[in-house]
Amino acid sequence: MRPDSVAHVEPAVLKIQRLLEKIDRLHLPPTSRRDVESILVRQASKELDLALPWKAGHAGRTAAIACLIGEAFKLDEASLHHLKLAALLHDVGLLMIPAPLRHRSEPFDPSTDTALQCHARLGANLLEPFAFLKQAAILVAHHHEWWDGSGYPYGIRGPFIPFGSRILAVADAFDAIDVPGVQDRALRDRIALRILRVAAGTQFDPAVVTALGNVLTQADLGGTMANLSLDQRR
Repeated sequence: MRPDSVAHVEPAVLKIQRLLEKIDRLHLPPTSRRDVESILVRQASKELDLALPWKAGHAGRTAAIACLIGEAFKLDEASLHHLKLAALLHDVGLLMIPAPLRHRSEPFDPSTDTALQCHARLGANLLEPFAFLKQAAILVAHHHEWWDGSGYPYGIRGPFIPFGSRILAVADAFDAIDVPGVQDRALRDRIALRILRVAAGTQFDPAVVTALGNVLTQADLGGTMANLSLDQRR
């Protein structure tokens, strides 16, 4: 669904769409195109931060973590680039669901929960028409699928979930996990990793969770990992 096909559109969606259209029309040599796309998509993600202030910084941190995991798997440069773009824009579909659903903190009823779950598909639909985001759109569409098949929006499982989506799911969750009462970032990250390990094999690809643990250990980044600037991952 293109945003201009609905009766009411969040202004941020239209602004992001215009930015993406400009990027899509660029005629640059392949050697510089990826760098330019990364810089400009980061600007688009800042519009997400403004529209979803409680998530400010989440997209950039998720992209940095996802790239670290992707590097651990020795993904090629093109795959890492598409993963980075997908991570920067993975929450754009939240702007295409009714505003009250984005802000509510109390439990949702089943019908409301179903509407909220549409955000991955809506985000992918917004990104897919842009040629440079076709691969990223696929990753966004499936980043809430579960390893055991009980995720959304399509309920696919295991190795049928695109590998980049499996990485994005782990990076997204690692940054988003809230540990109440814990102020120390290193401790928070250790607890978050423990939670991901419990969910490995059900919600998350066990190999990806293991790779994240290895990255944390080998790089000895501990509590600074989720604070990495995406500029450090270029």
